[in-house]
Amino acid sequence: MNVDSVCSSEVVTVKQDQTLREAASVMRLRHVGSVVVLSAQGNSKRPLGIVTDRDLVVEVMATGLDPDTIKVSDLLDGAPVTVHQQDDVMDALHKMRSRGVRRLPVTDPHGDLAGIVSLDDLLQSLSREMSLLARVVEYQPRQEARSRH
Repeated sequence: MNVDSVCSSEVVTVKQDQTLREAASVMRLRHVGSVVVLSAQGNSKRPLGIVTDRDLVVEVMATGLDPDTIKVSDLLDGAPVTVHQQDDVMDALHKMRSRGVRRLPVTDPHGDLAGIVSLDDLLQSLSREMSLLARVVEYQPRQEARSRH
């Protein structure tokens, strides 16, 4: 199963030159716990990273920094962790686990933002698959017993 089948195509974004207060306002308005940061260059759809509500609390509020003077890009640390639409969901899960993140921007073949996948998305999808497997395990012995009578 690929990431495209479980990700959300509705992604809340901000530009890298917006302030953290602006990002927090967007999160509040859209009822989300994170925003994907895009380049401020033109109409770029390349994800630069993610800023979460936890980032705002731990890195800004708890340290007494001013969210009106800090740019979203100041919270980003290096190359973004992303996953491609056609990647397997287990690869996405491995990336999340190894990098300690709960969300990954999903990119198309050109590297542009195509969606977002969360740990919750993956868990729901995998639990559906496990449920189907459990039904097969339950059904198969009964089917065999019927065919022998």
